[in-house]
Amino acid sequence: MELLLAVPFGVAIGLVVGTVGGGGAILALPVLVYVLDEGVSPASTASLIVVALGASVGAGAQARNGQLCRWVAVTFSVPAAGGAYLGTLANGLVGARALILAFVPVMLVAATLTYRRGDHVDDGDAEAGCPSPALAASAGAGLTVGAMTGFFGVGGGFLIVPALTMLLGLPMRRAIATSLAIITVTGVTALLSHLAEGAEPNWPLTLVLGGAAAAGALGGTTLGRRLPAATLARAFGAVVAVVAVFLLVDVLVFGGPPTA
Repeated sequence: MELLLAVPFGVAIGLVVGTVGGGGAILALPVLVYVLDEGVSPASTASLIVVALGASVGAGAQARNGQLCRWVAVTFSVPAAGGAYLGTLANGLVGARALILAFVPVMLVAATLTYRRGDHVDDGDAEAGCPSPALAASAGAGLTVGAMTGFFGVGGGFLIVPALTMLLGLPMRRAIATSLAIITVTGVTALLSHLAEGAEPNWPLTLVLGGAAAAGALGGTTLGRRLPAATLARAFGAVVAVVAVFLLVDVLVFGGPPTA
């Protein structure tokens, strides 16, 4: 039953990743824990696999369309990989309930930033070129996002796109494409760290969910080029906020997710 449920949810996660350049792990983690009955620790590792697969497919499609800012992706990804390792070390020191409680405010901030970025979107920015942000700014943003990627077990795209647009000046369309490449690198790095620490995800379930996410991401990159970016940003921000409130209520009222 879980394998059958994984297919539609995986496609939905991939659609989100491919369309808005991230956020799939925000959906993948609750789906794995609350719908597919995985514990928080294996679910956090599995979410990295699922989102990395989806992001890699989306990044390839966006690169073929000429939207990827390669230099920004490199200068952001390298320090993010180091931050992901440090975050993973901290992850092992925190209990599941505390991890969810720490995750909720990050999600709410991300939801606000994502929703508000709809006010700054220009649907004609597809032809805009790649900017050249300061190396220190790009590396600093990458280190911070990478640390959160390792700590929370997420791909980081829900923070990467706001960082690329608001801090580094990338046009919306290019930020989405570049985010997918960054998610792939940071997600794989965090995953290797999780596996080195002894994490054991449910491999059959993870691979089915990841394969479905990859298929969804391919469709999401096409969908994202056709729909108004402002609408996508606001809708996704609302979804993230709803999931964050659900997690908070579950932890405070119902005792939180399973830990095994």
